[in-house]
Amino acid sequence: MTGDDTRHLPLEDIHVAAGARFGAFAGWSMPLTYPAGVMKEHLHTREQAGLFDISHMKLFEVSGPEAVSLLNRACPLDAGALDSTQSKLSFFLNEAGGILDDLIVTRLGDDRFMVVANAGNAVADEKHLRALAADFDARVEPLDRVFLAIQGPEAWAALSRAGIETGSLLFMHGVEPRKNWFMSRSGYTGEDGFEIGLPEADARDLVAKLLGDERVLWIGLAARDSLRLEAGLCLHGQDITPETDPAAAALMWAIPKDIRASGAFIGADALRAAVERGPAQKRVGLKPEGRQPVRGGAALFDADGNPAGHVTSGGFGPSAGHPVAMGYVATPLAKPGTRVFADVRGTKIPVDISSLPFTPHRYRKG
Repeated sequence: MTGDDTRHLPLEDIHVAAGARFGAFAGWSMPLTYPAGVMKEHLHTREQAGLFDISHMKLFEVSGPEAVSLLNRACPLDAGALDSTQSKLSFFLNEAGGILDDLIVTRLGDDRFMVVANAGNAVADEKHLRALAADFDARVEPLDRVFLAIQGPEAWAALSRAGIETGSLLFMHGVEPRKNWFMSRSGYTGEDGFEIGLPEADARDLVAKLLGDERVLWIGLAARDSLRLEAGLCLHGQDITPETDPAAAALMWAIPKDIRASGAFIGADALRAAVERGPAQKRVGLKPEGRQPVRGGAALFDADGNPAGHVTSGGFGPSAGHPVAMGYVATPLAKPGTRVFADVRGTKIPVDISSLPFTPHRYRKG
């Protein structure tokens, strides 16, 4: 991709003024770190509140008399069973049951839903959904919004000081607190947190208020990655891809049992067959011995030197205090405590299969 095709965040000037160091991600120029540095940004999010510009992600409104039917076809989901304001992790699958994207679907009304898609897949997701919508009385509308996330134990208090009350919003729910605003309570860090999609002028005003609070710090993509990895959460394009199905990815919990059995979603037959067969590989947590991080792409071997799988994401976990990784191993090896070996530039590093997450989730569920 040439530099000319790189997309820029609407608030880029604010990040430049904050001293951000930028890098390319999913076709966007994104703040990777700020002057505080990745370690401090990571720990600050766990201890207070981190502010993330996630405007590279895409919000779609899906509406119309057959919006439920469209979503039930597009995703292994019972959209009609969602309560108003309820959010659910779901997927777009291909006919082979592979994960085209993971997304969060929120019911806003009887026939109105918000879908949040990942940056790298936003264009393909829109095309996919629009093509499917041709068979339904439903509209797919990509929204032009700045998208911010504020994560951490003080997130609710910082929003409250900025004039946004969050008390009635529960974990994995989303509401429209103001005209053209969408606010959800989930989190890609394992901490209690909120995502707010809003018009640019409103976003500039909100950012100024939030950054006036000493508890709030800008957090870049580097710490976002270490936070989500400690929380055992997947990054599409690394930990889950169109070559991975939800059974191998240990994500079947996101698919309701009756939908697994009888849903008519794209890829349903392939996924049912995969579940029946049992996955050849499974996604697991990986804890390398010692201090050296094991990065995505490293090959894994069993004790006898046979290929055992591969690492999909890896780095140092500042809160965990040790290197953390995840990847796929042959199903018989996928038990916590099993030892495998990662090939890091020719050196075999012992790695123990670990349960996920590496740091406990602290979502506010009630």
